[in-house]
Amino acid sequence: MVPEALQEVMKQDGVVAIATTGPEGPHMVNTWNSYLKISEDGKLLIPAGYMHHTEANCAFNPHVLITLGSSKVTGLHGPGAGFLIKGSAQFVTSGPDFDLLKEKFAWLRASMVVAIDSVTQTW
Repeated sequence: MVPEALQEVMKQDGVVAIATTGPEGPHMVNTWNSYLKISEDGKLLIPAGYMHHTEANCAFNPHVLITLGSSKVTGLHGPGAGFLIKGSAQFVTSGPDFDLLKEKFAWLRASMVVAIDSVTQTW
């Protein structure tokens, strides 16, 4: 479900935008491409040091939109590839999805675990 080009983008420098919606409306937060990991069962794992507002929004409405890209990966029309990921997220503080990220990120307080509904290459 995770295209090879997206996996390459995840290895590059770049910014990830995560959009959620809560009782106060939409909210966005950022992280880095290289922080993202894919679990063995195909879920997207995102380390959360803060992201308290994002976590509260996901408890209210688990649907998330995530975008990321890199100019260093060949896209649909030449240099540069970008992706839109749609899914449902929850935050976990124990278990394998937490442990996998905690090994790499000592500052981790939770893992944002995204069950991917769709991945669309946008450019």
